[in-house]
Amino acid sequence: MGISKAISKSMRDSSWIRAMFEEGEKMKKVHGPENILDFTLGNPVMEPPAELKEELVRIVTSDIKGMHRYMTNSGYEDVRGEIARFHKEKSGLPFTKDNIVMTVGSAGGMNVALKSLLDPGNEVIVPIPFFVEFKFYIENHGGVMKLVDTGEDFHLDIEKIEKAISKKTKAIIINSPNNPTGVVYNEKDLRDLAALLHKRRERGQRIFLLSDEAYRKIIYDGIVLPDVFNIYEDTITVTSHSKDLALPGERIGYISASPLIKNLKPLMDAMIFSNRILGFINAPALMQRLVGKFQQNSIDVLDYQGKRDAIYNILVESGFDVIKPMGAFYIFPRSPEPDDIAFVRELQKHHILAVPGVGFGTPGYFRLAYCVDMDIIERSRKFFLELGLKNGKK
Repeated sequence: MGISKAISKSMRDSSWIRAMFEEGEKMKKVHGPENILDFTLGNPVMEPPAELKEELVRIVTSDIKGMHRYMTNSGYEDVRGEIARFHKEKSGLPFTKDNIVMTVGSAGGMNVALKSLLDPGNEVIVPIPFFVEFKFYIENHGGVMKLVDTGEDFHLDIEKIEKAISKKTKAIIINSPNNPTGVVYNEKDLRDLAALLHKRRERGQRIFLLSDEAYRKIIYDGIVLPDVFNIYEDTITVTSHSKDLALPGERIGYISASPLIKNLKPLMDAMIFSNRILGFINAPALMQRLVGKFQQNSIDVLDYQGKRDAIYNILVESGFDVIKPMGAFYIFPRSPEPDDIAFVRELQKHHILAVPGVGFGTPGYFRLAYCVDMDIIERSRKFFLELGLKNGKK
């Protein structure tokens, strides 16, 4: 075999999300796309805000010279300045452009941050359920992922995190609002986590908090996302505009490093360097120029909240055990049978595409991405009712 053994293994362990999405594409060719209820991929059907499209047209048709040339690997200074002002207003901390690195989406940002932090064998703690690509991002840079269970409600279990920390721990990844559960970690849990990390610092161990905030603007019912910068000093956040501005294909995001991090400049220099040597070079020029002005904007969150309510009510009516999402656009019901893969196969017989919980480190559940047309959600009702009855849930 010509390919590396490591990549061969990673391909075998690869994402159930993509696997089910690709299986769904085959089903669509056989049965017609209109007959498949596809809840697999977090690929928003919603279009970007109209004013963002107008700004993109203005930028593309402008006569500004150098529009498509290289810039510093950290990104355009004015764009980073706009983003820094957004964080300064939100957190009250002295953010400047030098705290920001523009990246190729949050995936690029995660890889840049981990490349800059990890030495071979360093451990990264990840609460489960988790976005499976974290495993590959960590392993890309010689790290070791250490999974930790959350509570029954999918909130952080601080005692279990404490037990998981070792001398090799370098970072903890949190993802809130969470993919796949939609849970938003509360401020008490985050402050308890910070207190734990402060204890380790007093013993001479520095552990970074790496916060994936791809869904931070998609929050429901007036819930407020705690500002991690005001909770823990050694915090790095990674942001994507794939979800909040409905731009997943444009691959634009950024890293924000807390102004409270001691000896920050070497870390920023490392991330700028990593952005280059990982082959990203810089984030897409046009998208950088576009998103800087839209830090306060997002798609219509009430639209997603309506879809959240619809799919949640359908599942509850059908007898499924499910926690109501607080944010993002995923819902994570318990499978009515222990074998979640078998249940997902059962869903396929009804032309419903979902992702088994084992793909997120949590067997016995399944994930539905409800960033789809409302018609798909409503059409799923009769099938979920039938499945609930079949499995003795009603």
